[in-house]
Amino acid sequence: MNFRYLGNSGLKISEITYGNWLTHGSQVENDVATQCVRAALDVGISTFDTADVYANTKAESVLGDALKGERRESLEIFTKVYWPTGPGGKNDTGLSRKHIMESINGSLTRLQTDYVDLYQAHHPDADTPIDETLRAFDDVVRAGKARYVGCSNYPAWQTARALGRSDVLGLARFDTVQPRYNLLFRQIERELLPLCEAEGLAVIPYNPLAGGFLSGKHRREGGPTAGTRFTLGTAAKRYQERYWREREFETVEEVRALAAEAGMSMVQLALAWVLAHPAMTSPIIGASRPAQLDDAIAAVGKTLDSSLKTRLDELTADYRLGDDVR
Repeated sequence: MNFRYLGNSGLKISEITYGNWLTHGSQVENDVATQCVRAALDVGISTFDTADVYANTKAESVLGDALKGERRESLEIFTKVYWPTGPGGKNDTGLSRKHIMESINGSLTRLQTDYVDLYQAHHPDADTPIDETLRAFDDVVRAGKARYVGCSNYPAWQTARALGRSDVLGLARFDTVQPRYNLLFRQIERELLPLCEAEGLAVIPYNPLAGGFLSGKHRREGGPTAGTRFTLGTAAKRYQERYWREREFETVEEVRALAAEAGMSMVQLALAWVLAHPAMTSPIIGASRPAQLDDAIAAVGKTLDSSLKTRLDELTADYRLGDDVR
């Protein structure tokens, strides 16, 4: 496993982050989830990403149990706050001081740790003043409950505004962004990634395999593969809307041919392409069984031939426009 710095900080994290959305506490049994975490540790992954909303807090609990007994100083544990948790009361959501302060305590209890290495705003909150959110995050850091803070799903302008307000107020500033990014969704290259490079923010992208779509296992004529994100609960509709389109299927077939030509699996090629971007720090991968990690780990350290990267860039250039591409 290779390691990269978390933006401008002195913290090193593994080049691949293990994430447990849709798997722990919901998609797979707890013993299988633990096996996946152990497999991740065995291949050198030290960085784990979760969120309080995943499986309505259950994912954090499963991860905490799975990491029990590991040397805490050797791990980097990330979690997030924003979406509704618990019974969904009026203050059980958002980025108010109340919700942040209560949520970090709940997350630490479930993760069985005194601190998280990274605490991220999971989504912008239009109803809470940004200064309130940033002051609360600063207090979380000063209390020793988080080492670093960041944001997820923030557009470039809101990320820049948050950085500016932190600088003006003298508060802990965001060290990371966690956006969606893959060969079929490249719109963050237009504004967010240049901002991250200019400001020294770490980029920890989720969905680097487009929810498994870039693995090539889905065939349009056969419908979504059972047990995948394209068939599970509320995620199914979201993922089908994102990727289940004729153009995406055509692109995947072209990627399949390029992967075969390069002697790589589609998973390795897709991850190696993400890692090749100079702004990238550590893409997040998940697994519903331990063996799924092998293919992803094989992408670590792979260098794409410049001509192959250019062909992939050109093939998927239209996806810089975002979800509206057809």
